Amino acid sequence: MHSTVDALLVLSFGGPEGPDEVRPFLENVTRGRGIPPERLDAVEEHYQHFGGVSPINARNRELIAAVRDRTDLPVYFGNRNWHPLVEDTLASMVSDGVRNALVFATSAYGGYSACRQYDDDIARARKAVGDAAPQLTKLRHFFDHPAFVAANADAVRAAQAEVAPGARLVFTAHSIPTSADAAAGPPEEGGHRYSRQVAEAARLVAAEVGAAEYDVVWQSRSGPPQVPWLEPDIVDHIDALHAAGVTDVVISPVGFVSDHVEVVWDLDNEAKERAAELGMGFARAATAGPDPRFADMVVELIDEHRHDGAPRRLSEVPGAGCTVNGAPCAVDCCLPPKRRGRPAS
Repeated sequence: MHSTVDALLVLSFGGPEGPDEVRPFLENVTRGRGIPPERLDAVEEHYQHFGGVSPINARNRELIAAVRDRTDLPVYFGNRNWHPLVEDTLASMVSDGVRNALVFATSAYGGYSACRQYDDDIARARKAVGDAAPQLTKLRHFFDHPAFVAANADAVRAAQAEVAPGARLVFTAHSIPTSADAAAGPPEEGGHRYSRQVAEAARLVAAEVGAAEYDVVWQSRSGPPQVPWLEPDIVDHIDALHAAGVTDVVISPVGFVSDHVEVVWDLDNEAKERAAELGMGFARAATAGPDPRFADMVVELIDEHRHDGAPRRLSEVPGAGCTVNGAPCAVDCCLPPKRRGRPAS
């Protein structure tokens, strides 16, 4: 058994909660990345389309409430890019006497933005509060956890009921530069941890719903066009499916834990509108986060760590274990791309 754990920190990306917060949030996300103002203008318009509010904070608060109902630990909430900022949350944890906390990062996958940057957040927050900082242990990847797979599978089944039988199943995740994907994983694993884990999660969900054929595509790319990113893009793929005679499509955002602006804009607006223009039936599956089994999974990950339990996994694709105080699981794992730039939600 590990030393006594006295709190859980839910660590996420953050998002604005009002029109006046959108631009400062985007500038915070992209600081130092050389993003042109016109790109921020375009993304800001997406947020204003939804009243300047990203769904992500509300979904995280719902998750926190559900976890609190299932555990004896106090649960704190901190973000990388917007309030409540993780530095402020950690200061509150110190004031409350927390000494040894677990961290649940709201991403199922490896990679720079999905994993290592959360390690950086932890290290930065601990440095900000100084010597009184508690030990922070980030919980493992969960892309192949039975509860995550089951929640996504049931969401797919519900979406399939909205369109004609035999609709093409398409999984999406956030695109990243191909150079970053190559660096996502230690050399002995051959890198590509992020795309391999997304592909494995898609395979597991497809098997659960009995889909013999499916596609894995990408969304929300940004940055200069000369920089290669993971492809194909979801909208381009809808065009290709239509050209191949596909009449109905079900989209599963398996790469995302909860809705945020990139999910609801890129899928519920751009992809849905393109399918409608082509006369295709379209349904988008829910993300896994609101499913009660997701909160059950978080508590199971906590107990797994507290009691040295055997991890429940449905695959052999490598996933990272716990990391402590912001130290990455491997020196060369999930390095940042040389050129980054994606305002996100």
